[in-house]
Amino acid sequence: MKSRLLFSILRAGLFAGLAIQAGAPAQGQNSQLPHYTVTDLGPSASPFSDPTFVSNEGLIAGFAFAPDGISHAVLWHRGLITDISKPGLNSAAYGANAKRQVSGLAETSNSDPNGEDFCGHGTFLICLPFLWRNGMMTPLMTLGGNNGEAGEINNRGEVAGNAENAFPDSTCPPGGPQVLQEKPVIWKNGRIEELDTFPGDPDGWAFGINDKGQVVGASGICSILNPDTGVYILSRHALLWDKGKVIDLGNLGGTGAIGPGNIGHELNNRGQVVGTSDLKGDTQFHAFLWTSEAGMQDLGTLQGDVNSGGIAINDAGEVVGVSIDVSGNSRAFLWHNGAMTDLNTLIPPDSPLYLLFGHGINSRGEIVGFGVQGATGDIHAFLAVPCDQNHPGLEGCEDKQSTAAEAYEAGERPRPRLSEGARDLLQQRLGLGRFAAPLTGTR
Repeated sequence: MKSRLLFSILRAGLFAGLAIQAGAPAQGQNSQLPHYTVTDLGPSASPFSDPTFVSNEGLIAGFAFAPDGISHAVLWHRGLITDISKPGLNSAAYGANAKRQVSGLAETSNSDPNGEDFCGHGTFLICLPFLWRNGMMTPLMTLGGNNGEAGEINNRGEVAGNAENAFPDSTCPPGGPQVLQEKPVIWKNGRIEELDTFPGDPDGWAFGINDKGQVVGASGICSILNPDTGVYILSRHALLWDKGKVIDLGNLGGTGAIGPGNIGHELNNRGQVVGTSDLKGDTQFHAFLWTSEAGMQDLGTLQGDVNSGGIAINDAGEVVGVSIDVSGNSRAFLWHNGAMTDLNTLIPPDSPLYLLFGHGINSRGEIVGFGVQGATGDIHAFLAVPCDQNHPGLEGCEDKQSTAAEAYEAGERPRPRLSEGARDLLQQRLGLGRFAAPLTGTR
């Protein structure tokens, strides 16, 4: 269960300066958790790659920037990488299912007639949702507007996302970047179905969908443009759509007036939802877990941090995401049985990457995200595999797991700095994406 339309939202306000400085050791180590092996998924020539989803079968969807700055939708599986993009156009994959169907978004070669930069790459080309299977990328329909984006896809082939209609959005400021209304939608059986937004919200975005057809996302008002920080949505209400009914998931005290707002990011087949909500005053945000029985639970942050975001959840209720300190430095976390743990304390001390974001987790406990390379400073996709009964005989588990936490606590593994290319691309994804919000500072 994973949509990555939302990845830019969480990068809102995450970096005060885009260099990753050495920080205090993490706290809250959970002794019951397994340790993990880490694989740098590359590709080696890319300064920035990001896996957005991992299926239960181990198929990983995401994107990688080429040296020329073009974003390519890619798949990783069993050590191999497959480029499914179209030459010369930006694209990204955000979901995959057991049938090897892949969903995402891609630019077309046509300029947007309203001057919108929907894909967020500065090209001002029309951006369309797609469904890919067996080497064929097929565009999905909109609601009469020019643009749309596809997020997660479930095992029934149903896709969650958002699409423009043909009506001008009265909440948009003059000059864009958004002109038309965006509505949450599901594509299924070759048709598009519009979902309701919270009363009074003209815009909405669907991110995650489970195998029961339940959908999570958000609604709010028009995207706005800040000359210093780029484009970001104003997501006021975290929402769950269930059998045609829209359910407001509540909030942690914030209104979503600034960002990243109140957002349901993903849900599992048990109907448990993870996301991000602003706290009272809308200056900080925390990861949340929502259940129908208990409502919204604040998952807090790693010790010493101030912000966090819950990005993915598996059917066992394990959550991955990101925790951020006051200076904007981030680290990937795993939340398990009521405790949040820095994922860097669970990996070998000689891991090729320092793990910054956890983006996906499947039923086997395998985690994907991105981290920074110590040698180059580039940001690369990673796969973290647990040393547990689901992975017997996994190479690298026997001799390294006992020293990972001890080495991290001793401060033997400083955080690397980002390369210039990686910094530029991270700035682009933060500042230009449709689902971005303001940075807390400048480079």
